[in-house]
Amino acid sequence: MNKAKVIDQMAKLTKLPKATVKECLEAFIGTIGNALKQNKSVSLTGFGTFSVMKRKARSGINPVTKAKMNIPAKKVPKFKPGKALRLMIK
Repeated sequence: MNKAKVIDQMAKLTKLPKATVKECLEAFIGTIGNALKQNKSVSLTGFGTFSVMKRKARSGINPVTKAKMNIPAKKVPKFKPGKALRLMIK
């Protein structure tokens, strides 16, 4: 399911115009992104927790040239599903 289909489904369920639903979804995504940018976690009870994970620097191999290379440390977003979400998909 892509973003447009999510907006369509949410508009049907809430009986709100698609433009309003799109604004709300973009605000939700922006809010989570801004919190993660500030190294804060976002916990939605029953749904899950968004957080930032730090990956260590490591060495790797370029698949094209087979040359060894260093992969720098970086921060990546992480999502841990909540119990209600896990039970919903069983």
